[in-house]
Amino acid sequence: MSFPFRHIVAACAAAMLIGACGPLWNDPYPAAERGQNILYSAFSQRPKHLDPVQSYAEDEAVFVYQIYEPPLQYHYLKRPYTLEPGSAAGMPALRRYDAAGRELPADADPAKVATSVYEISVRPGILFQPHPAFARDDNGNPRYLDLSPAALAGIDGIGDFEHTGTRELEAADFVHQIKRLAHPRLHSPIFELIAEYLPGLKTLQQQLADELKRNPGPLDLTRFELPGVQVVDRHTYRITLRGAYPQFVYWLSMPFFAPVPPEADRFYDQPGMAERNLTLDWWPIGTGPYMMVENDPNNRMELVRNPNFRGERYPCEGEAADAAEGLLADCGKPIPFIDRAVFSREREGIPYWNKFLQGYYDASGVSSDNFDQAVTMTSQGEVSLSDEMSERGIRLLTSVSPSIFYLGFNMLDPVVGMPEGASAAARERARKLRQAVSVALDMEEFVSIFLNGRGIPAMSPIPPDVFGARDGEAGINPVVYEWRDGRAVRRKLERARQLLAEAGYPNGRDAKTGEPLILNLDTTPGGLGDKARSDWLAKQFRELGVQFVVRPTDWNRFQDKIRLGNAQLFFFGWNADYPDPENMLFLLHGPQGKVKFQGQNASNYANAEFDQLFERMKMLPDGPRRQAVIDRMVGLVQQDAPWLFGFHPKSYSLQHGWLYNRKPGSIVRNGLKYQRIDVARREAARAEWNRPVLWPLLVVALVLAAAVAPALLHWRRHERGTARTATAGSEAR
Repeated sequence: MSFPFRHIVAACAAAMLIGACGPLWNDPYPAAERGQNILYSAFSQRPKHLDPVQSYAEDEAVFVYQIYEPPLQYHYLKRPYTLEPGSAAGMPALRRYDAAGRELPADADPAKVATSVYEISVRPGILFQPHPAFARDDNGNPRYLDLSPAALAGIDGIGDFEHTGTRELEAADFVHQIKRLAHPRLHSPIFELIAEYLPGLKTLQQQLADELKRNPGPLDLTRFELPGVQVVDRHTYRITLRGAYPQFVYWLSMPFFAPVPPEADRFYDQPGMAERNLTLDWWPIGTGPYMMVENDPNNRMELVRNPNFRGERYPCEGEAADAAEGLLADCGKPIPFIDRAVFSREREGIPYWNKFLQGYYDASGVSSDNFDQAVTMTSQGEVSLSDEMSERGIRLLTSVSPSIFYLGFNMLDPVVGMPEGASAAARERARKLRQAVSVALDMEEFVSIFLNGRGIPAMSPIPPDVFGARDGEAGINPVVYEWRDGRAVRRKLERARQLLAEAGYPNGRDAKTGEPLILNLDTTPGGLGDKARSDWLAKQFRELGVQFVVRPTDWNRFQDKIRLGNAQLFFFGWNADYPDPENMLFLLHGPQGKVKFQGQNASNYANAEFDQLFERMKMLPDGPRRQAVIDRMVGLVQQDAPWLFGFHPKSYSLQHGWLYNRKPGSIVRNGLKYQRIDVARREAARAEWNRPVLWPLLVVALVLAAAVAPALLHWRRHERGTARTATAGSEAR
């Protein structure tokens, strides 16, 4: 059969048109997922631990907080951050007792508290997610215990087990998880801290270690008691702490204290399970709104709605601006809204960004690589979306992280510090020197140049949205700023030079010896020792008249310098574990000194009044009395200046217009259940943004057709010639 050239071209064009009418050609997801209520996101670092007794990293929290439901959670919309019941029926009941066992009133002096007793009631009727660990046979016995190697043949994931089951959540499940903190094989990162207030943990850990020496097999924690923690009844348990520790309620919002059923340990401790990655560290078992159904940390992680979730309603209260932002539009509706969440691993930022622009990821961060494309800044430092992003309906969300980045002065250093034995005059000169540096180093300029403006000046160690932080004039650091025309204005360089002269270094030289003042910054490669940043710092010090030396070293050597007190100036940062001022101010607490006590006070700052106030502050409930103590503590460190307070980092994120109810706030980590997607709007945008460009294919088809046509014509002539020869031969016969 012959094919005219025009038919070939028509066939090519038709094929392309048919393809154009079908699915998107560049869609990275399976066709079966199109049009479904799925949130698409990405992760760059593979999670190491999904067992709540060990998990303590942000890249793990993305998954763990959606699966497990601790007793408490943070209100999604309220700021400052506010705790509310999660799997608990209400807020814990607290009773405090003195050494004689007498109950103390709520306003009693915290120093008199010998024990604090927290009683927690569990919501009745909560069910665990469907899981084979709960599966039972017709006789009511566990279906998947004492599995033989043959029974595990072909089992590679939780989904390969045919049967699942569930049961009601009980108080004993919370107690079981607290016991797991002491498990010698699990190495919980919070064991030492919690054991200070719950001494029974160390007692239990020793008992478990002894048991493992006698019998190195699986541990049955139900056979052991945990002093200080007891089950009161099926839905109530009690925790008794040593002394007063008001911050303990924040720990009750973390997965460390989420319920884990004993069935989980029995199921996963069976021989052959760990070899197949069938562990709690890989396949969690929770009561939260989602459960894990795919765990391929090198490629894709997937959560689906837990069909047994207890049910919850979207909040109806928030901050003043939340209604205008549309964050209260779903008030009272049942959550979660999203059926599934798919997380794809992206090792590089550019593919992540491009897929976001194509609509294949619903949200994205803003990195330095794409900052200029996503965001514009005015001369006044105001940030807004670029026109390109606005035209796509993309929204910019910003929030200040509960973190601080600071320049620390080693207070044991004889030049910038106030070591023991120094005279009052020497201590005062060093204090003025630190104040001069604090004024001279313009950290707003640093943030603008090196962080694209992603930070706000820190006036104290306490970030915004944490109790104790002050706004307005009451919140400024008077050493570095003054209040003019309703805003904080940084003091001029002349003030820094004046302070430097009062410190005994007029024009940057020792008034007695004439020697130049030299200050040394200890740092590591990749930090503020990098050339551009070092040049900027050197310029700031040069304008002050001070010689500046960067002493770069590797991380281990740097840590040794900090640990031994051999550094002079250094940059550090701290992310709050929970939104309480205690978790920031303890970084300046004398008994936390790095050199003397191996604590987190890297500056080795010691002020007797500050230390006394700290012990009082950490035991007080939020309120006017606590605020007054905090104000005094902040005033002391502002004047003593053991830190140049630097800045609180500001996070930027982008979301498409079809994604709703995202409110930034790094303390709230269980936010997936509140988010909602307009699937139809997303599908329409993807189709519009990913239309195939057909004309290059048509050109290629024409070129190919032109190349093939001579061969086809030659073949056709050959066929015709062969046919004529055969016909002639037939006639001759």
